[in-house]
Amino acid sequence: MTVNPILIKSSFSAVEPHGPEVAGWFYDHLFTHNPGVRSLFAEHIGPQRDRLWAALGALVANLENTEALVGILQNLGRRHAGYGALPEHYPAVGASLIATLRHYAGDAWTPETEASWAAVYEVVSTTMIDSAAAASEPTPTG
Repeated sequence: MTVNPILIKSSFSAVEPHGPEVAGWFYDHLFTHNPGVRSLFAEHIGPQRDRLWAALGALVANLENTEALVGILQNLGRRHAGYGALPEHYPAVGASLIATLRHYAGDAWTPETEASWAAVYEVVSTTMIDSAAAASEPTPTG
């Protein structure tokens, strides 16, 4: 499935009124289903919830601005690598993101919406993983 910007934006509009509560639910889901990733995060998750919520908003706002979106995701990928995030962590994050959006979107959530968010997350995770890998490669010396 390809990304359907209309479905992404309409489902996010349904989720948006719940604000940062959404990010809290996401982390609860992530840590409950993947307790091994908890150590990658600060003890107090409040600021991280706010950053996640802001990143989701930026993702949706820039969904059709490929250049801006890729830049945001590459920066996030490099930063997450610095926090210890590994490629094998990304599927768990994606599953928790989808579960969270499904939980809050209500009637705006359909199988097509889920497939579109899964397609978005595939782009997000691939871009972040690739930028993290590129950042960790040694630079050639002449």
